[in-house]
Amino acid sequence: MEIFNQITELLKEHNIHYNHIEHQATPTSEESAKARGESIKIGAKALLLKSKHGFLIAIIPADKKLDTKLTKKVLKSKSLRFANEEELKQLTSLQKGAVPPFGHFFNLPTVIDPLLFQEEFMAFNAGSLTNSIKMKTKDYLIITNKLPNYSQEIITKE
Repeated sequence: MEIFNQITELLKEHNIHYNHIEHQATPTSEESAKARGESIKIGAKALLLKSKHGFLIAIIPADKKLDTKLTKKVLKSKSLRFANEEELKQLTSLQKGAVPPFGHFFNLPTVIDPLLFQEEFMAFNAGSLTNSIKMKTKDYLIITNKLPNYSQEIITKE
């Protein structure tokens, strides 16, 4: 619950309205959307990646797929791969599917695909597979614009 508490503190600090949704454990974006009773289109998927420059978190709409070729180009990296479960646990202390869209909690640079902002709301698993947050994407943009090491780049396939 530590990360969840950090997220809610961050949102309160910025006077951001959000909904906390408790649900059964949902390791995938599809299951999370169903448990929240929301469209997968508002899901924000956080992916832990490793490029030649090190680890980073990529935030993409849950109904999209990461375009690895485009992401390599954006990151100016010839190599790119998903972190394995051991690396994920070591860097975030979380399990797959629980990583929130806030890389600064883990001292990791974060790349956000701007397609995320096409929806009014976003929802994400918030540090566990049983706790989700739903908030306005414009509020997420306000917060992340104030944080270091966040950037927006197109990194998904249409």
